[in-house]
Amino acid sequence: MGGNIAILVLLGSFFLMVFLRFPIAYAVALSAVFCLLSQGSSLAVICQQMVKGISSFSLMAVPFFITMGVLMGSGGISEKLIALANACVGWMRGGMAMVNIVASYFFGGISGSAAADTASLGSILIPMMVDQGYDDDFSTAVTITSSCEGLLVPPSHNMVIYATTAGGISVGSLFLAGYVPGAILAISLMVGSYIISVKRNYPKGDKFSIKNLVRQLGISFWALAAVLIVVFGVVGGVFTATESAAIAVIYSLIVSVFIYKGLDWKGVWNVMGDCVNTLAIVLILISTSNVFGYCLTSLHVPDMAAHAITGVTSNPIILALLLNLILLILGCIMDMSPIILIATPILLPIATSIGIDPVQFGIIMVLNCGIGLLTPPVGAVLFIGSAVAKIPMEKVVKATLPFYLCMIITLLLITFVPAASLWLPSLFAK
Repeated sequence: MGGNIAILVLLGSFFLMVFLRFPIAYAVALSAVFCLLSQGSSLAVICQQMVKGISSFSLMAVPFFITMGVLMGSGGISEKLIALANACVGWMRGGMAMVNIVASYFFGGISGSAAADTASLGSILIPMMVDQGYDDDFSTAVTITSSCEGLLVPPSHNMVIYATTAGGISVGSLFLAGYVPGAILAISLMVGSYIISVKRNYPKGDKFSIKNLVRQLGISFWALAAVLIVVFGVVGGVFTATESAAIAVIYSLIVSVFIYKGLDWKGVWNVMGDCVNTLAIVLILISTSNVFGYCLTSLHVPDMAAHAITGVTSNPIILALLLNLILLILGCIMDMSPIILIATPILLPIATSIGIDPVQFGIIMVLNCGIGLLTPPVGAVLFIGSAVAKIPMEKVVKATLPFYLCMIITLLLITFVPAASLWLPSLFAK
């Protein structure tokens, strides 16, 4: 009975604080404190578990990847990647929407952040699209949904967090697993954009030119090479994810300051300040979520949740849909990192029991969380897109409805076609 009361205190207080719009780190930490107090446990456990949560060598990759993303994002590469995307797909009907989606795929491989993608590319592309005759809500919807490609395309620090939380999963395999799902998402969004563009008679861009494409590839080479260094270095076993992230920071500093000259040393100093702010939020979330996870584990909540979910049905298809539904609901009320940290120990055993590979489940979880970033009431990327475009959030949500459908179709493909996630990792494993 005491255990049931402690679970009620832990989860009840947590969801109450989430609905009251407490900062998520406070909600996680305070609910763990209330739970431990209800059990009469020592509060020293909180400090021990917080330190344990961030005392991990593999987690050192997270600050490096965040720094790399901010350096490259501030170093003047956004315009170059937009020009490259324009050379690839700008000739199509609704060309600027296609450029937006493809540019997000390129930029996501550098920033690893949907929020950074929306803020950086959105501030350039949304006004550009509106000037060319696109509706502002459509332009914003394309920008925010395509930004989720950056969560799937490596290097994504959220994948590092998932690999650490799940335990024993290769970061290199996760990085490789994200490329094809990211491409499927991009194609799905492009199909949706094309249908809407034809219906609304949005303009085409300039004719396709091989010469222009080669020229833009040459200009963007230095930016795209950062991703090759990280991914192939990790996959090839040349260095660990942490070492590759550190090398990528040095490389991105050289590219931003000396090659593209988008940053001076004062700008680098300001960028480092932004990195510290972002990193502080991420590390506080990781440390407090570890305390919350400790409480869940000690109260056997993962086992109880697994039995409750598998007790509903033994059909693996329905269970897979149920896992997706749970993650989508969590995405509506929580941010991405705490979902990964809290839900992985509970849902991963269920996923593996129905034949979903841990690497595949990581991609499923990341995409679910990405959709959550676009849904009210706490969709961070939705808020950023609305602020950048200076239009009401309700208008953006309405315009995003067709793109939600594209994302759900992609999610179902990734869930029920394991090869979409596992083909590339298996290819390099041979």
